[in-house]
This record gives sequence, C-alpha cells and structure tokens, in this order.
Amino acid sequence: MKKITSVLSLLLLTALLAAGCSTAQPDTSGSAGSAESGESGGSQEGITLTYMASQGWIKDAELELAQKFEDETGIHVDYQIIPADQYFSVLKTKLNSGEATDIFGGQSGQTDLAVQYNVEQNAVDLSDEEWTSRQDSLSLEMVSLNGKVYGAEIWDTIASNYFVVVYNKAIFDEQGLSVPATYAEFKDVCVALQDAGITPIYEPISDGWHHVLWFPMIGPRFEEVNPGLSDQLNANETTFAQTPIMQDAMSQLNELYALDCFGDNALSDAFSDTNAKLASGEYAMSLATLTTPVSIESEYPDVSAQTFGFFPIPLADNMLAPAHPAGPSKFIYSGSEHVDEAKQYLAFLAAPENLQYLLDNTPDFAALNFSGLEDKWTPEQQEFLDAYPAKSIVYQDSVNYLNPQWMDIGKDMVAMFTGAMSPEDVLTSIDQRRTEMAQTAQDPAWSE
Repeated sequence: MKKITSVLSLLLLTALLAAGCSTAQPDTSGSAGSAESGESGGSQEGITLTYMASQGWIKDAELELAQKFEDETGIHVDYQIIPADQYFSVLKTKLNSGEATDIFGGQSGQTDLAVQYNVEQNAVDLSDEEWTSRQDSLSLEMVSLNGKVYGAEIWDTIASNYFVVVYNKAIFDEQGLSVPATYAEFKDVCVALQDAGITPIYEPISDGWHHVLWFPMIGPRFEEVNPGLSDQLNANETTFAQTPIMQDAMSQLNELYALDCFGDNALSDAFSDTNAKLASGEYAMSLATLTTPVSIESEYPDVSAQTFGFFPIPLADNMLAPAHPAGPSKFIYSGSEHVDEAKQYLAFLAAPENLQYLLDNTPDFAALNFSGLEDKWTPEQQEFLDAYPAKSIVYQDSVNYLNPQWMDIGKDMVAMFTGAMSPEDVLTSIDQRRTEMAQTAQDPAWSE
C-alpha cells in the first residue's frame, strides 16, 4: 500500500518558490485581512491549518497563495496530499473517528455531500460568506445541501472538467484520418492507427479513477436517447442494467480494451504520464481535458498546443460535450478548532485578485467558476465549445448514488477488462451499490 504523502511544510514551500515558481506574485491587498468572514485581521502566529486533499486537486499556484497567506497573517497551511486511490477511504475513516483535518477536500455533488461526507454533521455552513455571491450558480448548487452552502468549489469546471478525446492532429493528417462522428468510425480510426504502428489511446488504469470517466461522462447522450432517464433512475423507476444504451456503451468500452486500443500497459499506466505520452507521439489520443494541450506545451515547449484537437467521447455515438459543474471542493470540518481561520483562508483564496492569480498561473485552467475574471481560452478550445453543445450535465452530477462509488466502478471495470466480469455484471453491480446507499440514506424512492 502506498504511503500517505504529506507535503508543504514551510521549508518545502520556500524551496519550491525559490526553485522556479512563477515570478509574478499574487496581490493580497484586501484579501485575508479584510475577508468578510467575521474574523479579525492581524498576525496569528503559531496557528497551523491542516488541509487534506486528493492527489491532483491542489495546483502549484494555490501553494504559492498559501505562502502569501502565511506571510500576511502568520497562519501556516499544512497540505496533506493523499494518493487518489486511497483518498476517500482515508477521509471516511477520519470523519468517522472525529479526527478530520481543519479543511478537507471532496468532490462536490449533493449525493456526495450527503452520503460521502455527511456535511450537515461534519462541515461548516458557509452560506453567509461573501464569495458565494460571485460563485457560478451551478457550481454553488453542487456544494449546497438543503439550502445551505457547505463547500468552496474553486475550479475550472469547463476546461479542466470536460474530459474529451484529445487527439494529435498531425498524426491524423499523416494517416489520412478524420474526426469520428460515431463509435463505428472511432473503432475504425483505432484499427487504422494500430496498422500504422501507433498506439491509438493512452488510457491510464492504474490510478483507479480515470478509466471510469468513459461511462458517466456521456450522460448527456444517455439523456438525449432516453429523455428523463436521470429522473427515472433517481426515482428508482429503472436501473442501469435495464437501459440498452448503457449496455452498449459499457460493451463498446470493453471492446476497445479487447482490441488493444489502450496499448499493452494500460493496467499499469499512470495518469501523471499523460502529457509525456501525448508529447512523444507514441499515442495518438487520450481521454483528457481541454487544457491538456496547453499543459503539454508548458512542459514540452517543442510541442505546440495547436498540435492537438478535441472531440467528444464517441461511445454510444455520443457527440455532446460533457457539462460538469461539480469538481474538487474545500470543506471546513465542523470539529476544527480553527473554523474562523479556515473561513479566512477560503475567503482569501476566493478574493478576485487571488482567483485571477490562480487562473493566470495554472496551465490546467482556462477559466474559473467565479464572475469578474479574465478567461484565457485558446482558439482550439473555443472551436470545440462552439462545435459541440453541452445540453445536460454528466451522470456523476445528475444521478444519485453514482459518484460516491466511483472507485468501486473502476475495480469492476478492471474485472471486466480481464474477463472476470461482463459489461452486464458491471451495470448490475452499480445498481446494487446504488440500492445499498439509497437504503442507508432512507431514500423514500427505495422504501418499498
């Protein structure tokens, strides 16, 4: 089992900044000291806020802001980063034992707030915080439960949340390939790439979460074919296993694996290597975000972001963008001894000038879910957004009791890839876990 990684002591942060972080500094005037959270400004030396988050949720620019916050207030922020495949298990243990960190990270979404974190018991009500008035309404809904705001979702909910197929335009041009509009065309593209000696898709399965994206991210397509399906699922009027288009999508994903479209090492490949694999030209495509090409160019200056284009996940003939307002969010633990200081830090991060700094200095972000900021869309990103409509939100956001079982779905999919489960078995397993969670939550739709 991997060790839980703890980062960001003062010395490490200082070393990080000295080693080559952006030379631009965030403007903190009027941020921490004047945050409208009811706390007073001034030095608060000796206070440490502990903050636990999953790997990948904390950007370098946020670490720089944490240092500036400490410089201004004397409050140190100790980020504790947990491997993604262990995070929710560790978080649940800490919440259940009453030993959670002052701030804990979590995926937003009402089911997660109620089932995963029990925010009404474990988190602080943030409804009166000033920054909530500037938050995107859909994002704010995703961190709210029963009319109260419990989380701060400071994230790019479009460019960093829309997982789509990122493809190498140069490779496609060299091989005479066109952007597919159906699953059959997509499979043909993969076969043609294999015939040319190019691995079609980089799919990192070892992290436990990435390969799951292929299925719920096409929720808008499920809804397009079956209008009102998410409502029917939430009312316990139908199931995943009973829905033909879901059977098709899961079977097609299994077929891609069986055809070796993900390469020989997919089960051991890691998400952290995505940029390197795409930059090398060894792989033609990957399921990634709209900011991936910008991130690649940042790491590999010889590979232009314009090398890459985008198209939607084509399982079940999907051609819709995956609207996804839920994302990594920050919650203040109700048992914290430093609730005021934690509110002060969230208000600091949500100050307009600090949000802009986070946006400007994070290659993975093109926009943030707050008003009044200057976005940085590339022509290729804008072209995708113009070409592919986002008509409804993804199923991990709209279907109850789905997102909390994400890692379990990932394990079932691996069992499917390796022949231990069928696509139908995976869907049935999803239904069984949904039933268990709904009954535990005493959901009236499952009372009979």
